[in-house]
Amino acid sequence: MARYIGPKSKIARKFGEPIFGADKAFEKKNYPPGQHGSSKRRKKQSEYGIQLQEKQKAKYTYGILEKQFRNLFEKASNKSGVTGEILLQLIESRLDNTVYRLGIAPTRSAARQLVGHRHITVNGQVVNIPSMLLKEGDIIAVREKSKSLETITYSLEGRVNRYPWLEWDAEKMAGKFMSYPSREDIPETIKEQLIVELYSK
Repeated sequence: MARYIGPKSKIARKFGEPIFGADKAFEKKNYPPGQHGSSKRRKKQSEYGIQLQEKQKAKYTYGILEKQFRNLFEKASNKSGVTGEILLQLIESRLDNTVYRLGIAPTRSAARQLVGHRHITVNGQVVNIPSMLLKEGDIIAVREKSKSLETITYSLEGRVNRYPWLEWDAEKMAGKFMSYPSREDIPETIKEQLIVELYSK
């Protein structure tokens, strides 16, 4: 499966935000990479360039490939409501993202790996498709024989984030996808309207 496996700090510096989480390298060099990265005289971006950068930022943040991202956009376009908000709601409903949000994995890439290695169940069935879109009421749980996995227990120990659209049962090591999140509840600093404008050209 094609995934970006290069230096993450470099990508974070490109967007000017620690999109992969806490990053000491980013804090140390909080300016774009490259020979002229620290120069204050930067070339003015075109409208298209700004929109493209926002789409790229969303793709890197959630670890989604171009084809998957476009498919999600088309799905969002066919629903009634604000397309940009629906797009983010669909992305948030992906299984790998939900496993990460529940605190079962420390990062989205780690969540993808847990799902791919069949450590996660949805409504009691083992699922190994990270891109699976969840529906309201779906139960996401750690597979019984995987509950003692060090990576999972360690991640859950440091679990602090609470998201209003998710419910967590620590005893059962299971979470419930209660509803699609409202835009104000999604913490990512993505300007989704720019993405809509880009795909609408």
